[in-house]
Amino acid sequence: MAEKEFLKRVDEYIAVANEQIAEGTSLGEVSSTFMYGTARFNAWVAANEFESAEDMKQEKGEIVDYFVQKYKEVLEEHIKNHIEEFNFQK
Repeated sequence: MAEKEFLKRVDEYIAVANEQIAEGTSLGEVSSTFMYGTARFNAWVAANEFESAEDMKQEKGEIVDYFVQKYKEVLEEHIKNHIEEFNFQK
């Protein structure tokens, strides 16, 4: 059930991106917006784990490494999927 709800939330975010593309925003601009928003939100999520700015500052490298690694893993997985099932029409 949790995975189904997770994928539903993912689809909702992608639907917003698709709406922006349909309204004329370029793929690159929508992608940049998505990444910026994700980074901004994840920084806020990380900040909620600390008692002080100084504590967060001490862990900044680990925070960045964690989110970069997770993003890299997911991006590699989805690129692999697109390569295996490549069927884009331009």
